[in-house]
Amino acid sequence: MDGLLQIALKLLANDKGKFFTLILGITFAVFLMMQMTAVFSGVMHRSAATIYNIGAKLWVMDPSINIQPDNIPLPSYVLDAVRSIDGVKYAVPLFSGSGLVKLGDGKYQATNIVGLDDATLFGRPELLEGDIFNIYNNDAYVVVKDAQYRKLNAPKIGTTFEVNDHRGVVVGIAKAFVSGLFGTPTLYTTYKRAIADLPTTRFTMSYVLVEPKNTSDISAIKKQVQKLGYMALTQDEFTTKNKNYYLYRTGLGTNILIMTLISVVVGLAIAGQTFYTFILENSEEFGALKAIGAKKAELISMILFQSTVVGFLGYGFGVLISSTVIALAKLRLPEYASLVTYTNLGFAFVLVLLIIAFSSYLGIRKVIKIDPFDIFRG
Repeated sequence: MDGLLQIALKLLANDKGKFFTLILGITFAVFLMMQMTAVFSGVMHRSAATIYNIGAKLWVMDPSINIQPDNIPLPSYVLDAVRSIDGVKYAVPLFSGSGLVKLGDGKYQATNIVGLDDATLFGRPELLEGDIFNIYNNDAYVVVKDAQYRKLNAPKIGTTFEVNDHRGVVVGIAKAFVSGLFGTPTLYTTYKRAIADLPTTRFTMSYVLVEPKNTSDISAIKKQVQKLGYMALTQDEFTTKNKNYYLYRTGLGTNILIMTLISVVVGLAIAGQTFYTFILENSEEFGALKAIGAKKAELISMILFQSTVVGFLGYGFGVLISSTVIALAKLRLPEYASLVTYTNLGFAFVLVLLIIAFSSYLGIRKVIKIDPFDIFRG
């Protein structure tokens, strides 16, 4: 069998044109698959930026919320009720909303404004410059230095601006774990200042952030919150709910799926047709092997070996090129939302196996039908 596999490899490598065409077809298909799925992963990751950046273990919200920016205000009694639940270590309010900032040059810029609990500053970002306790100063705001930072004219500590005709002063420059998706800069301030500077409805709390005493208490807390008529989700559950909304209830998931299927069809067409042509052109060699005693199972193994070699090489080159392109794009375009994950890699690998199986099937059908008598007679 080892000798037959060596012969199979030599047959494959000797026809350099077909060999590289096969690899190129699968590489291109994997590149498209990786690009599409990586963009989707990046978009999903950034759409949950506030959830990741705040880092709360449990989020209490209105049951109607589908994604974090929905921001359906909660009555103030919800905070007191949650704090009284057994197993809750502490609970704090969070304001999350949008504001229109007037910059020093007179231009306006939409921003995301996060109001942190005044007593604890739970969910505060890590500062690159400044002191977090300066957030208690009059008119104080912390600016997140991310891909959208320049839209605020790259402010420094002490820079002033206006938020809804209220004066704002930059007292800190922070970094965010995840940049936002929709191209709007982010400002942090205290909860009281956020609801004072921005127009709000009768209720002002966007979410209640809960820290349980133990992980085992989460289930009981969620049940008690449900009895109040509200919903409590862990960070992972909230990000999954966020992702599922974009995946199933918007056109984003459908568009990504269509593009991914197109890449699979491209790979199937190129690899299948080229591999079938390769078998036709090497039918004499397979016929000779069959004549000298090679069994069907051995010939099938040769075909599977050839298609597997091509598939894995194409997969490796496709992942390499895609990852390189994504890395270079992020260096030049900070707002480029693309993320390579193990899920992306696994999904592309499964589809490559599908392409390998399809190509092998076409080759096996032809090889099994080869009659050695016809080969030698010709």
